[in-house]
Amino acid sequence: MPNKPLSRATLGRLPEYISYLRLSVEGPMVSAATMARALGYGEVLVRRDLNAVCAAGRPKVGFPVEVLMADIEEALGVNDIAPVVVVGAGRLGRALQQHRGFRQYGFEIVAGFDINPHKWQPEWDHPVLPMEELSSFCRENEIRMGIITVPAAAAQQVCDSLVDCGITAIWNFAPCRLSVPEHVTLKQEDLALSLAHLSLQARLREKE
Repeated sequence: MPNKPLSRATLGRLPEYISYLRLSVEGPMVSAATMARALGYGEVLVRRDLNAVCAAGRPKVGFPVEVLMADIEEALGVNDIAPVVVVGAGRLGRALQQHRGFRQYGFEIVAGFDINPHKWQPEWDHPVLPMEELSSFCRENEIRMGIITVPAAAAQQVCDSLVDCGITAIWNFAPCRLSVPEHVTLKQEDLALSLAHLSLQARLREKE
């Protein structure tokens, strides 16, 4: 893998590339043009991204799939699993805690937190702890990533608590916009907006 630092935009596209390679590529080689067409990106953009993480690409030949996957995984830190906490043990929070695929992208949910920790069930993989233990748990386990799945009214308070615990990356599923310090990365997941976008795309295709 090349040693020059990757841009945030390139890093943001790498999960899509690795997912495509894992699920859709069967042969030993893959080209940037093929990936670009499949993912809806420009060929020049994809080739630049891949060359930034993998030095094994060859003109008119492409990239060895296994080498490319290994280099992307290294760039994503897949071999150095980052622990993550979820705040909110409702249906969405529980579903995220039970999801098995996060380790493939370099992180793992290690605990959930809720104002009602008695929601925890023995068959769940990870404990649900009381909010009073959030700060000590995050500091003792060097947690830097948090997921918010609480109602909108409580989301900003939870967000502030995570920041106070040393969290520097937050994935927010609450239906509201949050305010974070400049050093904290915030990803807003708007499920309703995503569904509306999907519905619009379906209607447009029906009119073609």
